[in-house]
Amino acid sequence: MKIVFATHNKNKLKEVAALLPNVELLSLTDIGCTEEIPETADTLEGNAQIKANHVTEKYGYACFADDTGLLVDALNGEPGVYSARYAGEHGNAENNMDLLLKNLDGITNRKAYFKTIICLNINNEQYLFNGVCNGIILEKRQGDEGFGYDPIFKPNGYDLSFAEMNLDEKGKISHRGLAVQKLIQFLQNL
Repeated sequence: MKIVFATHNKNKLKEVAALLPNVELLSLTDIGCTEEIPETADTLEGNAQIKANHVTEKYGYACFADDTGLLVDALNGEPGVYSARYAGEHGNAENNMDLLLKNLDGITNRKAYFKTIICLNINNEQYLFNGVCNGIILEKRQGDEGFGYDPIFKPNGYDLSFAEMNLDEKGKISHRGLAVQKLIQFLQNL
């Protein structure tokens, strides 16, 4: 079975491919998709659907795509769907963390959660899988592993930030790891 994972990120692709031994996983690069797929929806579900639908409609492949957001209680769910571009420039993790910490300055309720949505298009059907990881926003960065908001997010029940965990440890409890596990279970039962 061939399925496209709508990403150019080789590390993300390798991580998920290791969990799907009976699937030939292709990246956007592998299928020649070089155009930017705009994430214009106002929900994580909508953005995942836009990416998966683009690949299925334009390239004819079964495909899954994901979108992730960090939702902070005291900020009414911000940055949410805008997590990657919270401070303006897309993907500038340092600026995003700086702005989030500034916006939480002096606030004691630091509850937050990460949410990942995976949209799968296969056999002319569409399926959504989600994963959620609850935790808190730390007052300063801890650790230098991971990416995005990992240095300031500490999952509930752990003394380490995501950026202080190894990939295996993080993968078992993270929002993306949980959503991918649901996807894997579904694909194994096809």
